[in-house]
Amino acid sequence: MSVNAQQFSADAVADDELAWHDRKRYAWMLGLLVPTIPFGAGLLYELTGWGISWWYGPILVFLIFPFVDTIAGLDGSNPPESLIEWLENDKYYRHITYAFLPIQYAALVWACWIWAYADITTLDKIGLATTVAMTSGIAIAVAHELGHKKPKLERWLAKIALAETFYGHFFIEHNRGHHVRVSTPEDPASSRMGENFFVFLPRTVIGSLRSAWRLESERFARLGKSRWTLKNDILNAWLMSVVLFVGLTAVFGIEILPYLLIQAVLGFTLLEVVNYVEHYGLLRQKKEDGRYERCLPVHSWNSNNQWSNVFLYHLQRHSDHHANPTRRYQALMHVDEAPQLPSGYATMILIAVFPPIWNAVMDKRLVAHYGGDIDRANIQPRARPRIERRWPG
Repeated sequence: MSVNAQQFSADAVADDELAWHDRKRYAWMLGLLVPTIPFGAGLLYELTGWGISWWYGPILVFLIFPFVDTIAGLDGSNPPESLIEWLENDKYYRHITYAFLPIQYAALVWACWIWAYADITTLDKIGLATTVAMTSGIAIAVAHELGHKKPKLERWLAKIALAETFYGHFFIEHNRGHHVRVSTPEDPASSRMGENFFVFLPRTVIGSLRSAWRLESERFARLGKSRWTLKNDILNAWLMSVVLFVGLTAVFGIEILPYLLIQAVLGFTLLEVVNYVEHYGLLRQKKEDGRYERCLPVHSWNSNNQWSNVFLYHLQRHSDHHANPTRRYQALMHVDEAPQLPSGYATMILIAVFPPIWNAVMDKRLVAHYGGDIDRANIQPRARPRIERRWPG
């Protein structure tokens, strides 16, 4: 590029900077309220004395958030293409995700103190574990954002965010497994039409774990080295969880362990129900050589509900994420051709755990997306006869 061309390009970017600003620039800070949710539960209990206060997390995420999501409406705006690189290099945005982690772990330590010493009922402690799970589950979205980035610091921070849910293998399977096989029958994290969430859950949990271990084993086999080493990214991520859980039980006592396990299981279940929503029934078609077509925006369900997008760091702009996996959350784009969910993730998660309602809401949208041709969908084999009767033609 000539000097004059470079100057023209720089001037164009400068003009775009003056004409456009990120309306959500400071709203992204709201995401840091998520790791404070357990503290909010404790504060409510102190103010009211009501045991239901310890269930503040699920009440907030599944009852209040969907309502606010509806009121806040949609935001399908995009930054100018010329500003993508400039926007991604603004370190303000990544520092927000970094700040999530110390608050996350402060809340966990505080919760352990409550489980060990507070004079509350077992049911109240379970409620607090469920509330902590809202934080640890959404922390996986932060790990998702950080784990896709090239700097080693961010990749290690992703593992730290995952340690609370004992789901460190997600770091491997998501990046090197799911992104390769997404929206195919071979991907354990892509749900199929006619497959309800409770069938999908064990398939994705077991399948993703097996896939992650296989991917790391193959990596070390190519290097001619043993996979039984702390350089194995699954083993070192799991070790973080072991150290965390052992350390907390050593400090606060073995009685906190059941609550740690409850929040971990519910936390990674929250991740998996999001996986269920993101690619339901969508299928990449095979080319003449038997390989799948490359992943396109039409292979992910999207949502532009701006409230939940702020709290999930644009996770709902999933099509652009699969097209540009290393792109930072603030620069992810709305893509017109991507199929759109009827609401944000919080509402869709509620619907997903009631299969008849889910089928009534989503199957017709999936069929419409494929113009009535259900053979283009990713269908659960056992459900195919029923689906073909329901959607003949």
